[in-house]
Amino acid sequence: MLSAFWDHINNPLLYAIPFFLVFIAIEAVSLRHAHAEDSPRAYSPIDTRTSISMGMGSVVAMSVFKALTLVLFVILYTELAPWHLPTGAWWYWPVLLLVVDFAWYCNHRFSHRVRIGWAAHQAHHSSEYFNLGTALRQKWNPWSEAIFWAPLPLLGFAPWTIYVAFALNLIYQFFTHTETIGTLWRPVEFVFNTPSHHRVHHGSDPEYLDRNYGGILILWDRMFGTFQRELHTPTYGLTTPVGTYNLLRLQYHEYGNIIRDVRTATRWRDRFGYVFAPPGWQPAEKRASAAVETKKQAA
Repeated sequence: MLSAFWDHINNPLLYAIPFFLVFIAIEAVSLRHAHAEDSPRAYSPIDTRTSISMGMGSVVAMSVFKALTLVLFVILYTELAPWHLPTGAWWYWPVLLLVVDFAWYCNHRFSHRVRIGWAAHQAHHSSEYFNLGTALRQKWNPWSEAIFWAPLPLLGFAPWTIYVAFALNLIYQFFTHTETIGTLWRPVEFVFNTPSHHRVHHGSDPEYLDRNYGGILILWDRMFGTFQRELHTPTYGLTTPVGTYNLLRLQYHEYGNIIRDVRTATRWRDRFGYVFAPPGWQPAEKRASAAVETKKQAA
């Protein structure tokens, strides 16, 4: 029984981790010896240790998540799906990879535009460095992914294949977290998410905020109006830096901020706004008060 369960949750991501660490070491050494003025910054030891530690915690969190969602997805697949797609068909995996990538785009956009989703995702953006080590700075709260994956077993995709396709998606995204690669051949930049596109996504500059959500394909962003090409080297990190390397604070501080704001709100519409509106949302009265204060300071 345990063997069968492992066959369901086992996926390529676990086997890719040693290779991730090798590539991180190679990039770190190469940047350490780069002396050109426009070269990417060398790795920060404490920042990299933090990212790797968050990655290790994410492996545990993702394993628990898979164990819980597997039960749900198997029920949806076996009891409610009107058909079961043949996993051995030549078209099955290309279609699944495409569908999973679209689900990733939707979930990623949700995680940036809905504050409760951002509370889980913001840990990945907390580093002010951008390198392969940053790719491992993953969240410990993958709950929103279940919402966007749930339609897939209903469409007839076998649950175990969803996990494999998502793992392949994440493996691809690992290699987009680097400053050592500039822009690629134009057709590649047009279709795929590349390091250039993903640098934009990690930028906290106003022109870069909430852009380039794609996982493997950047076409989703081009289709839905969220694409932004790289104009200059981004300023990485959160718009309001956390200023700590404490793992628990990095992962959960935004949940605490939401609880604080909800407690101070006096109306239910404001409470819902603090949870489900975009990050940074404020009631109209507070926005007006802040605008007046800004004008006073400018005067």
